[in-house]
Amino acid sequence: MDFPASPLAPDQPVSTAVPFDRVTVLGAGSWGTALAALACRAGREVRLWGRDPDVLDQVNSAGQSRYLPGLDLPEGITATADLAEAVGSADAVLLVTPSRTVRELCGQIAPYLRPGVPVVLCAKGVEAGTGLLMSEVAAQVLPDTPVGALSGPTFAREAAQGDYTAATVAFPFTYSDRLHPEASPAARLAVSFGSGSFRPYVSDDLIGVEVGGAVKNVIAIACGMMTGAGFAENTRAALIVRGMDEMKTLAQALGGRRETVTGLSGAGDLTLTCSSTTSRNMALGVQLGQGIARGDCFDGKPVVVEGEVNAISVIDLARRLGIVMPICTAVHAILHEGADLKGTFADFWASPIEAEPQSLDLEIPHPTADEGVRG
Repeated sequence: MDFPASPLAPDQPVSTAVPFDRVTVLGAGSWGTALAALACRAGREVRLWGRDPDVLDQVNSAGQSRYLPGLDLPEGITATADLAEAVGSADAVLLVTPSRTVRELCGQIAPYLRPGVPVVLCAKGVEAGTGLLMSEVAAQVLPDTPVGALSGPTFAREAAQGDYTAATVAFPFTYSDRLHPEASPAARLAVSFGSGSFRPYVSDDLIGVEVGGAVKNVIAIACGMMTGAGFAENTRAALIVRGMDEMKTLAQALGGRRETVTGLSGAGDLTLTCSSTTSRNMALGVQLGQGIARGDCFDGKPVVVEGEVNAISVIDLARRLGIVMPICTAVHAILHEGADLKGTFADFWASPIEAEPQSLDLEIPHPTADEGVRG
């Protein structure tokens, strides 16, 4: 009896993706520098653009960066402050700057970006005022450019020093991409960064990937608040899982897939960000939970915390869509409306009892609604 050939049979052609040779990373902070290191180790020609001449000089002359202190970067990264030089010859461009700067930076690179060159967003958030995801912002400014995102559980230093790390690369798939997925921008970006320690996965659900990245920072602040207030692992686990449900709800409302949120860019990134004060979001929450005033957090230094900004835009978006995100709402109320931290979470824990499966329509009063949790 003849059996069909195995998918792994040696005589069967294997589809391969062609990497992008020249990769430019815009943003010379910790994650941008780490991505430059990953691309360089994967064999790419890498340019790293930034604004601080001291940082750029340190990368070029010493192979190090103050954003990753004590870590030797691989040889072959060229740091520059010249945007035209950085973007003009690039085969792929990664934007690794705060979410609030994405629109401006896209406008700045537009004159230098060659047709068809993909732009990969590594900023996570929802634009204030418009309620647009970062990919929607970029698409408005760069309408003829393929736009995607790279997201996942990735602390910069660990990835840069070669710890095993995985992330998701997401782009919308065209009809041609579905016929030949190995030729899609997502697949080509994945092989451009894949190495012995860095494992990318490919997704066609850009919305789901972006929502996970935006909302997880807000949930991480909630976890930090409760940790700083003296609560332990049960509380954090509950916030992570129920926070992930809020991420699923928002993703679905925007046209993404709930299942995407269970992957690296959702559950993976959420778990990491909610588990360590290496995350500035978690660290801010811990300090606020300990009763430290916002102006005194981080020893009074002006540290940008994405979840603090995104708490506003995420809740504005949720309200416009008519969806309920109670944990994000609690964080927003504490950060931006002066609500009492412990009282706000006490109210959340005593909110009406609901069913976990969406198919079961149930809401009943909590028996201790007026008692709250321990203060």
